[in-house]
Amino acid sequence: MIQGEFKSGFVSIIGAPNVGKSTLLNHLVGQKVAIVSPKPQTTRTRILAVRTTAAYQIILLDTPGIHRARGGLNLAMVRAALATLNTVDVVLLVVEAPDSNNLNNISVFEALHTTRTHVLLVVNKIDLVRPDTVDDVVRSLESRHQFKGTVKISALHGSGIDELVTRLVALLPVGPAYYPSDTLTDLPERFICGELIREKILHLTAEEIPYATAVTVSSFREDPEKNLIHIQADIHVERSSQKAIIIGKGGAMLRQIGQQARLEMENLLGARVFLELWVRVQKKWRQDPRALREFGYQ
Repeated sequence: MIQGEFKSGFVSIIGAPNVGKSTLLNHLVGQKVAIVSPKPQTTRTRILAVRTTAAYQIILLDTPGIHRARGGLNLAMVRAALATLNTVDVVLLVVEAPDSNNLNNISVFEALHTTRTHVLLVVNKIDLVRPDTVDDVVRSLESRHQFKGTVKISALHGSGIDELVTRLVALLPVGPAYYPSDTLTDLPERFICGELIREKILHLTAEEIPYATAVTVSSFREDPEKNLIHIQADIHVERSSQKAIIIGKGGAMLRQIGQQARLEMENLLGARVFLELWVRVQKKWRQDPRALREFGYQ
């Protein structure tokens, strides 16, 4: 590259569920854009985030985890991930070192067979395995695809990120800045607020509840004079029993979800937030094409 030439491009982050893709995305842009939780399939839609410097602009696409899905929401999630493979400049394949033999990785490598896009292998969570085993993991993974390079990282602690960015920028073409330099994401604020509510549900509930839940923001009204934003959101579940769990005894669980989400919203929006939450039953919404479209999953 000639000195002074600006580089830019689109980069898809793919991998099996729960390998740290969203944590990596947030670390790369320096701010929380995608929600994270220890539960698989936290990310349900394509999320775009932007990292810009004086020398380059990286447009990052965080995608749902690739797994063997059958119909409904899970199939829509996998399609969202696969749709990015041949429309970007570089693919980051994220695999976690402690579970590199995850059966879902088979689906991921099958998806890569048909792409001609440059692929960097990113071995995440190296802090959770013995150093002497990491090289064995890397050799095994590198035998499955012609990668343009391999980077070992810990997205949670930030180690290896600088090397990853260097390798990534080297693969990007010379090009313009597609977004203004202060852009972090193309997501509307109301969508991010809905995701923050869903994140708290993921952290505070168990069993089938997080997976049977969707969140839509029905009202987002700003009052600049009072530095106040009034947000109304609907939490959709599939059964009355799930609604009772989300609300909790005397409304305790719903209050906890709302309080934790509101604090993060205020930090994100730089204003006070008045948050109203409603819980609604929509039977079998995960298998309902109309509901999936309404909730933004198709």
